[in-house]
Amino acid sequence: MTVNFIGAGPGAADLITVRGRDLIAACPVCLYAGSIVSPDLLQYCPPGARIIDTAPMSLDEIEAEYLKAEASSEDIARLHSGDLSVWSAVAEQIRRLEKHGIAYTLTPGVPAFAAAAAALGRELTIPAIAQSLVLTRVSGRASPMPVNESLAKFGATGSTLAIHLAIHALGQVVDELAPLYGADCPVAVVVKASWPDERIIRGSLADIEAKVAAEPIERTAIIFVGPSLGTNDFQESSLYDPAYQRRFRGRDRM
Repeated sequence: MTVNFIGAGPGAADLITVRGRDLIAACPVCLYAGSIVSPDLLQYCPPGARIIDTAPMSLDEIEAEYLKAEASSEDIARLHSGDLSVWSAVAEQIRRLEKHGIAYTLTPGVPAFAAAAAALGRELTIPAIAQSLVLTRVSGRASPMPVNESLAKFGATGSTLAIHLAIHALGQVVDELAPLYGADCPVAVVVKASWPDERIIRGSLADIEAKVAAEPIERTAIIFVGPSLGTNDFQESSLYDPAYQRRFRGRDRM
């Protein structure tokens, strides 16, 4: 018996990997985080599969489902939104599986920030403007932020920030970043990227609070901050320059 942790992607049922889809189809048990995973993904479950929404469950209750499936030798597809590598709460589940000697696999998924960038129609790393992307959040009830991982410290680098799980703290985001990036720095808030009700609110650190107040957002949003979001006046990279010789180009220098 194996628990297959699967990054279910940002929302749209067709933004799951082929491997993830095939694992769902092969498992007689499916646990999914119903509060943030699209139910459309359940169409990939095999007929008669036992499907369990873990949204109202505690970790102890989820662990009990793993043990129940183990007793029946039933493989589990465990769906988490986005990608498993960030804010998935997979680590604590793996620790319990290892305690019981239960096998597990991890299948990556399309991360929410990538789907949000696609919705914006933007590359987040722009030549000579921004070459680093910081994925971060603010402290919340579920877990605090380490003292050295503050918005101010990340903002001091000038990197593009993709701030997750923070729409409730938009005022804090603005207060901490405006002195570093300037009030006119572009901001984009992407709500429910890839879902049917996806929407985008664009502005600056000076006016984004007012714009969001006019179109309230409850949850499932990413806040992007950085100069790369608004510039079209940038130098092209050398990657496709005819004078740029690289081993795959296979032609003489010009």
